[in-house]
Amino acid sequence: MLRRGKILITVVCSLIVICGAFCVWQFVTLQKAHSTFENYYAFRGCSQLLERGTDYGVCKTSSGQTEKIVLYHGRWYLDGDLPELGFL
Repeated sequence: MLRRGKILITVVCSLIVICGAFCVWQFVTLQKAHSTFENYYAFRGCSQLLERGTDYGVCKTSSGQTEKIVLYHGRWYLDGDLPELGFL
């Protein structure tokens, strides 16, 4: 019985560590993606730049979809998908 409990605790702790590592990886990936136009361009899967301004860019993805990328508070986002401050 004691051995079974140790195995269960080890499995649960391992799952917590794996989930935590995944969350950190996601956070770092998103921070990097939103930091520059070039990073967000690659993150969105753009294959062709159609138009570029100082605070926006229009690109075409490999699937043929056209996307507008915009600068918002120093970070790059998909137009229409800007972060919301839900607590205000």
